[in-house]
Amino acid sequence: MRDKLEKLIAAYEELEKRMVDPTVVSDPKEYARIAKEHASQAELVAKAREYVGALDDIEVAKEMQRETSDASEKEMLQEDIGANEAKLPALEDEIKVMLIPGDPNDEKNTIVEIRAGVGGDEAAIFAGDLYNMYARFASTHKWKTEVLSSSPSEAGGFKTIEFKVTGDKVFSVMKFESGVHRVQRIPKTESQGRIQTSTATVAVLPEADEIDIEIKDEDLRIDTYCASGPGGQCVNTTYSAVRITHLPTNTVVQSQDQRSQIQNRAVCMEMLRARLYEVELEKQQAEQGAARLGQIGHGSRAEKIRTYNQPQDRVTDHRIGFNSTYNGVLLGDRLPEVIDALAAAERAEKLARAV
Repeated sequence: MRDKLEKLIAAYEELEKRMVDPTVVSDPKEYARIAKEHASQAELVAKAREYVGALDDIEVAKEMQRETSDASEKEMLQEDIGANEAKLPALEDEIKVMLIPGDPNDEKNTIVEIRAGVGGDEAAIFAGDLYNMYARFASTHKWKTEVLSSSPSEAGGFKTIEFKVTGDKVFSVMKFESGVHRVQRIPKTESQGRIQTSTATVAVLPEADEIDIEIKDEDLRIDTYCASGPGGQCVNTTYSAVRITHLPTNTVVQSQDQRSQIQNRAVCMEMLRARLYEVELEKQQAEQGAARLGQIGHGSRAEKIRTYNQPQDRVTDHRIGFNSTYNGVLLGDRLPEVIDALAAAERAEKLARAV
């Protein structure tokens, strides 16, 4: 353990030297990359230094014990040795957890996309319910939510809605929500009291910036058009809505919810970077192979992850078999306990593989 931690500390100190190297400072992208890596290692290195320091203190105290003949001094040194030895197991456990490879995107903000699936109007209403659930969840974490693009349904809810969530380690929490969500309930429009099953797909994308993904102007086709509301009602008569097509991948994003064409274009570029970054991540994960498949919440949009059953007042997360209440999760404040259980299961899996 000591050898590994000393190498880690040395690598961290090398990063510190590079951060003041003029050639690095003059390269914004390289400096940002190194600074990010330096910051991500800070807490682990602090624990590593504490662990190595305790080992050093034990060795010094033992050496002093051998050199002294004073009984009271030997006893005092033994107390110091015991105190430092008592710290080691807990420190070692903390360090093992911190050494588990983390998701490099955990610190990022997110762009969340919710799409109504099977179930017609009821699916759109359910998509709206999911959006409201996440908005409440973000509010409890003091995160900021901003709608980027939406297509409201005349029956209520949304055919699609994309929104940005900004705050501390947002992706590390929200990433567990990617996948197919299913609801079983009696729609408000159902006169005979029959239970209907509807679905909505949630995609949680880490926000990407220019450092993560480079987009060339010549690869873009940009179209503008008049924004419109539900039922085709004209919202304005200026060409403020923007649609951007990334030609190499045929990825299309659009936004009409902002006040100006410039704002809508900026939103489109945010969404496009996030989607292209997701494509790159999927390529990397495919190369990593089976290890990825064993992780909790791997984020497949085709994966049915959760069922919300209103008549039985039950929500079941199928990945870990965790149950909570329908009203508590979808309409209340119990989503955190579901996500906490998923995060704990993911940590346990990673730790088991690391041991």
